[in-house]
Amino acid sequence: MGFTKAELEAFRDAEVPDLVGADPKLVIVGINPGLWTAAVQTHFARPGNRFYPALYAAGILDRRIDPGAGMTDQDRAALVARGIAITNLVRRATARADELSRDELVAGRAGLEAFVRRHRPPVVAMLGITAYRAAFGQPKAGLGRQPADLCGAQLWVVPNPSGLNAHATIASLATAYAEPARAAGIELYTRSTVAG
Repeated sequence: MGFTKAELEAFRDAEVPDLVGADPKLVIVGINPGLWTAAVQTHFARPGNRFYPALYAAGILDRRIDPGAGMTDQDRAALVARGIAITNLVRRATARADELSRDELVAGRAGLEAFVRRHRPPVVAMLGITAYRAAFGQPKAGLGRQPADLCGAQLWVVPNPSGLNAHATIASLATAYAEPARAAGIELYTRSTVAG
């Protein structure tokens, strides 16, 4: 499945529903949906995004997911069954996260806090250090577990899986994503090799 630039532009400002079950263990927080994600109504769906390959390499998922054409009901059920929820800091879709204003990121924090209070996960993992620093007013924050919890949940900041994050590889993302998953009590599948 492919889209022209004009077709994708039609999804600007669209929203993607949260993926969440009754008792999430780990809430993964994206910055905001991309246009491709909005078009297929599936988080982290843009081809080339390393989110699902990293989850697989980390052992969080036991099978590969290719969401480029939209996630299947079976894929969604597999994530929910593992205790994984996915939401966004800012709900509206843009071509790039750097199109968001600082005010939008700060306002998104309040929405995230409400989500965490409602669902009460033990662990939250925010993808993207720059957005986290802006939203939470922590300009010197580093990656990893944060010193303060978020509404009773451990708060982790891990690298953004976007292809624009040139410093990260699937292997380094997998290592980073495995830490909050372990902290959430998600038993990881073992892999004989991790592709980078």
